Amino acid sequence: MICRKSDERSAQIAIDYIRRGKVVVLPTDTVYGFSGIVDGRHYSYHTDAKIRDLKGRDEKKPFIQLIAKPEDLKKYTRDVVPDELLALWPGPLTIIVHTFLDFDDRDTLTTTAFRCPGDEWLRNVIAGCGAPIYSTSVNKSGQPVLDNIDQIKREFKNVELIVDDGDKKGGTPSTIVKIEEDGSVTVVRQGSVVVNL
Repeated sequence: MICRKSDERSAQIAIDYIRRGKVVVLPTDTVYGFSGIVDGRHYSYHTDAKIRDLKGRDEKKPFIQLIAKPEDLKKYTRDVVPDELLALWPGPLTIIVHTFLDFDDRDTLTTTAFRCPGDEWLRNVIAGCGAPIYSTSVNKSGQPVLDNIDQIKREFKNVELIVDDGDKKGGTPSTIVKIEEDGSVTVVRQGSVVVNL
């Protein structure tokens, strides 16, 4: 199915698909992204594996998780994130923090990348899903990011829902920072938000 982002029901349509464990293509405040609900305690759709299959077998990088509100980050990490970073949310800034490996293993830490996107429509979709959603660029692993909506429709016509917001020419990826174990901040990638710490 293809719907326009400008359609009155587009957000609810996206929510309905994502909550049923479907992988969809959504416009973000940077580029188009594959999205699916992040598995939680009460369900397990393995949408991350479905996205990896779409992008190609070599895809191994962990996916960014999008959250609806900046304060939601506190649900997933004990890291202290500097106020000057949180002040850049909502926006195209990704923050990597330490998180528990899973709900049943509260001792083993891993890292997870979170972003609270600047696009209000997208934040409404995330809020309606009731959980973070994965986001990763629409492309085959190792290939350029697709910014032409017609090309996305042709190449990924097996995706069950594509929300069309026109072309995303020149979209700049998000800036990525990491909270280190000692609390310091490392800039992993300078993107559309300039971070000087």
